[in-house]
Amino acid sequence: MNASAAADLPDTDSQKRRRARRNVALLALCQALYMSGTSLVLTVTALAGSSLTPHQLLATLPLSLQFIATMATTIPASMLMRRFGRRAGFALGATVGICGGILSVIALLWGSFILFCIGGAMFGVVNGFAVFYRFAAADTADPAFRAKAISMVMAGGVVAAFIGPNLAKFGVDAISSQLYAGSFAALACLHLLALLLLSRIDIPRPTTADRAASGAPWAVILRRPAFLVAMFAAVAGYASMNLVMTATPLSMVGHNHPFDHAATVIQWHVFAMFAPSFFTGHLIARFGIHSVIMAGAALVLTCVGINLAGTDYPNYIAALVLLGVGWNFMFIGATTLLTTTHDAAEKAKVQGLNEFVIFSAVALASLASGAVQHELGWIFVNLVVAPLVLAALAAVLWLRLRTRA
Repeated sequence: MNASAAADLPDTDSQKRRRARRNVALLALCQALYMSGTSLVLTVTALAGSSLTPHQLLATLPLSLQFIATMATTIPASMLMRRFGRRAGFALGATVGICGGILSVIALLWGSFILFCIGGAMFGVVNGFAVFYRFAAADTADPAFRAKAISMVMAGGVVAAFIGPNLAKFGVDAISSQLYAGSFAALACLHLLALLLLSRIDIPRPTTADRAASGAPWAVILRRPAFLVAMFAAVAGYASMNLVMTATPLSMVGHNHPFDHAATVIQWHVFAMFAPSFFTGHLIARFGIHSVIMAGAALVLTCVGINLAGTDYPNYIAALVLLGVGWNFMFIGATTLLTTTHDAAEKAKVQGLNEFVIFSAVALASLASGAVQHELGWIFVNLVVAPLVLAALAAVLWLRLRTRA
């Protein structure tokens, strides 16, 4: 048999498994680069914005525009990948990231706050594409490997807890003529590395039949209990985590803790968000999706209890670590559950809507967190979280009982 004839033969099961694992490894590396860039952006953007505008109330505008751009990009990104494939969509996102990093460097060198805001919005566009890395892992895996594939990709975020902030520190004065410009040059390099890795991913483009199929109408999809519960659990876990995480440094400084303590708490929180990903997929395979989501909700509620019990340094450390692990269980569990609620023809619109709703909630939580902490205090921040997570816990428990029945 000649080589061309052999190439036309369908892949064996072992070849498919090897390709899936290779794709997942590459996606995990891309996730690590993306999250490192996100961590870098969160570390320096407000400070860089503050150096460019005399109106300090506008210092966080580039970050706000990033969240808004992420919201606005998720559904178009999902639809674009349905038309042209995952690799093309991710490559476009990485290219926007490179351009955003270069534009931010130019904005800082020229002292242009408007250009810097445009750069911030471009990083939001990057996020709108990159949030689908975990779904791409699910696409390339068989059902038995799906939860582990999602978990392995999310594990790439462990790197972000250390690389992002350290790159930000290294780049602060790397370009002597302008503070922070070197950090954004490093960010452009991260997205360039991601673009190179993406060229090695082997995910087939959608066929003409795939693009033509639309699946069930929205009226049918929105009546699926598992879809609604999966989306609500992800929203509750992500919004609650973001609300508490964003308010924590403000609360710690307000209770006379030094800034380095606050930075340490956030660093270990980010580590706890992603480190469990090395075994979350195994837990889902062993105990089931519903059990893992409910365990995550219980950990978030325990975090709330520790925060309400006191404002000592150990309280913050313990609570934020539990918050990170709880988010991991809820988010990966909800993502895995979502992949069981649609077929191939529906995945673009279902996943796009899911990401849009999640990041709309995250944007609102980020914008509201500082105001709630400033006006109502740390206790109220945690009291807001509790009913939302309890509602998600009750919804998952109801779905579990309904499924068994």
